[in-house]
Amino acid sequence: MEPLWHSIVQGLHGIGIHLDDRAAGSIAAAGTQGSGAMDLPNLVALAAALGWASGFRLYAVVFLVGAAGQAGWIALPPGLAVLQHPVVLIASGVLLGVEFFADKIPGVDSLWDLMQSVIRIPAGAALAAGALGADGATAATLAALLGGTLAATSQAAKTTTRAAINTSPEPFSNLLASLVEDGLVVGAVWLAVTHPFVFGGALLIALALMAVVTVTLFRFLRAAWRRLSVFLSGSPKAV
Repeated sequence: MEPLWHSIVQGLHGIGIHLDDRAAGSIAAAGTQGSGAMDLPNLVALAAALGWASGFRLYAVVFLVGAAGQAGWIALPPGLAVLQHPVVLIASGVLLGVEFFADKIPGVDSLWDLMQSVIRIPAGAALAAGALGADGATAATLAALLGGTLAATSQAAKTTTRAAINTSPEPFSNLLASLVEDGLVVGAVWLAVTHPFVFGGALLIALALMAVVTVTLFRFLRAAWRRLSVFLSGSPKAV
């Protein structure tokens, strides 16, 4: 798997932030540092939290974890130490601000989710792999599979939920859903670091609920699309 720091540098280039050799080298050096003070349950919980939360708020995850590491609140594992580099913090902070407002505007949020769908899942896999990468390639691969799967699950639940909410003309439910997602991201990371076993149980419950919600809302959206198709075609019968 490509080193996390290299992926971040390439991502910064993709959004128009070009680094010289010294800055890129500084990020690479940051990516090799880390206290490694977290024990295995914390690391596994953190990997799962990063993957799951990335499906909701990727840039919030990157910024919050990096800021916590920079402030000394979390002893980041070596594979995630790059997140506390100032360049990464600035870039993720800017994108966090953009996402925060875009996610609260009906219609714009669904468009943003569509644009980010190709980024959140691999990023969730990379973050999870970074959390356990120091324990070997096998652990990193398993963590990447875990993180990518969790990111895909939360991304699917978020996308279907927002699409269903946007069928209503009032904007308040959309704003409330967005604020709840903001809280879930902060709560998931905090719980994973401070109470990993509690987080594990909460995650299993959340995954079960998300599966039910995703299937239910997908059926609702399919029925709504059929009704809209019938209305537009002027046919008295459903297709």
